[in-house]
This record gives sequence, C-alpha cells and structure tokens, in this order.
Amino acid sequence: ESNHHGECPICCLPLPVDGEKSTLMECCSKVICLGCDVANQRREIKESLENICPFCRKAAPTTDEEADMNLMKRVKANDPIALRQIGQLRYNEGGYDASFQYWTKAARLGDVGAHYALACMYREGQGVQKDVKKKVHHLEQAAIGGDPNARHNLGCVEGN
Repeated sequence: ESNHHGECPICCLPLPVDGEKSTLMECCSKVICLGCDVANQRREIKESLENICPFCRKAAPTTDEEADMNLMKRVKANDPIALRQIGQLRYNEGGYDASFQYWTKAARLGDVGAHYALACMYREGQGVQKDVKKKVHHLEQAAIGGDPNARHNLGCVEGN
C-alpha cells in the first residue's frame, strides 16, 4: 500500500513512512528506499566504481558548496521536494518569510509535506498571521495526500 511519500523510483515499492529508512539524493531530489541505496553502494564497492546516484547516475556532491548548488538548481527547476527542503533550511535559520514563500510554491506544486509545514505556520503564527481556516485547509490537503501527522492533527481539530 502506498503512502504520502510515494514509491521508490528504482524498485517501485512504497517508501517507508519512517524517513530514516529512505535516502534523499542531493543530485536529483529523488527519495529512494534504503534497500536500493544499500544495494547500489554494495555494487559500487564490489566493482570499485565511482559513487553515483542510482537514479540519475550523476556523481554525488563532494562538498557542501556543490550540494548547495545542486539544491538551488533543483529549486530553479521548480522541484517541489527541493522547494520544501530549502524552505525547511530557511525556517531553521529563522527566515519565516522565505520559508513561507518556498513552502507555498511547493504546496502549489502538490507537495504534501509543504502543505503540512504551512499548516504548522498558520497554527503558530510564525511568519504569518494565525489563521484557523488556512491551517485547516493545509491540514486537509496534507491529510488527503496521506500525511499521518496531518491526519492526526486534523482529527484533533475536528474533535473539538
């Protein structure tokens, strides 16, 4: 059964709900299951190959600057996962306005995690006015997309 994380683009199995059991590839912003990541690493070690992404076949970034350049390239291409990721980075730095902009764009592109993040912003009033209607809207969108936290929080809202 599929979940809000979708399927591994390599083996086509549902990605686990536990984020520790999947890997975000910095080069192409694809999330692959840990099994495919480990299988690729074993193959590379066994055959003495260069470390490359099993999806796009590009070399893994070797520096933080290179990883940041890849992320910005994906952001410019309107990749919703990259938009959500940079939104989270800006949020962690206290840049609530910037994170709101990135998450709004990612949500418009259908990213479930961005909808949930926006719901949290509207709940807390961080970077935006507290707004129950907008919070519920984004919780509903995230819950429809299968986000278990959104489903729980929406249930709490509806239970009151």
